[in-house]
Amino acid sequence: RASLNTLKPRRPQRPQNIGTEKAMEVDQHPKQVQQQEEGPRAEGKEECISVDRTQPHILGIDEAGRGPVLGPMVYGVCYCPKSAEELLKKLGFADSKTLTEEQREALFKLIKAQAELGWHVDIISPEEISDKMLRTHKQSLNEISHNSAMGLVQKVLDEGVNLTEVFVDTVGNPDYYQSKLQRNFPGISFTVTSKADSKFPIVSAASICAKVERDHALDGWCYRETKKPTNDFGCGYPGDADTKAWLQTNFDTVFGFPTLVRFSWSTARRLIEEKGCKADWGDEDASQPSLTRFFNKAGKEGPKLKDRYNFFQRNQMHMVTTM
Repeated sequence: RASLNTLKPRRPQRPQNIGTEKAMEVDQHPKQVQQQEEGPRAEGKEECISVDRTQPHILGIDEAGRGPVLGPMVYGVCYCPKSAEELLKKLGFADSKTLTEEQREALFKLIKAQAELGWHVDIISPEEISDKMLRTHKQSLNEISHNSAMGLVQKVLDEGVNLTEVFVDTVGNPDYYQSKLQRNFPGISFTVTSKADSKFPIVSAASICAKVERDHALDGWCYRETKKPTNDFGCGYPGDADTKAWLQTNFDTVFGFPTLVRFSWSTARRLIEEKGCKADWGDEDASQPSLTRFFNKAGKEGPKLKDRYNFFQRNQMHMVTTM
């Protein structure tokens, strides 16, 4: 099974996943990368080494694990020369959701065995998803998804592959998504549509890469918590009975859930609100100035204040003397 290499945590200030790494067969177990600060980014085996990269290439993009409350979301791409399209049809690729685990594993081995095919994955951890969706300047799941897809396209271009056509399984409005991709990569023709994994074999191949790598990450998940949860969490979707039971069993009233859980999901937030310890942060702190003191009229602001709330510093808010 493919596992993940030593990874560099993504720089949180970067707005896009430009420069994400590739998926690769190496010795390190995927559980080791879960301790990275931002989410893991799989580093990858290159499958397209014997093919002339100047040939026109097609590329497919799909994801796995967008909906579950547990585990990472994985974006995958697969690419090949346009002249090799018939090979994809002969290999029998199909939407990964319609295949058994054994069939997906077999097809993934075929992908890695074909000199004409290249592939990458971008593994976005539950912690990174939660952080970006809950921070002060929030990112939607659609934006996270779009950035991941664009980062993977950029990665392939940076390798010198002549991409001419890209097929994408849509996230959100397909017209908006397609125009966004076209603006960022004006030299490439994009086709963004729903059910792309069942319409285009190259997207089916990308879907298999994403799904298999996500399964591997979940199989080898290493919990940082002292009390190690079991892996009987079902399919991970919020409506699944086993998933609901696992969330209830592994809920801590102070710390919430294990790092496998996406805290930004309404299922997790609701449980925290209902069963978590209530915290009273207080609006006033005797050692800190009150909010209204920053908006007093000139001459009435009182003695000079030494410290300010982090909120004002973080948002670059300054005291004014006139309104």
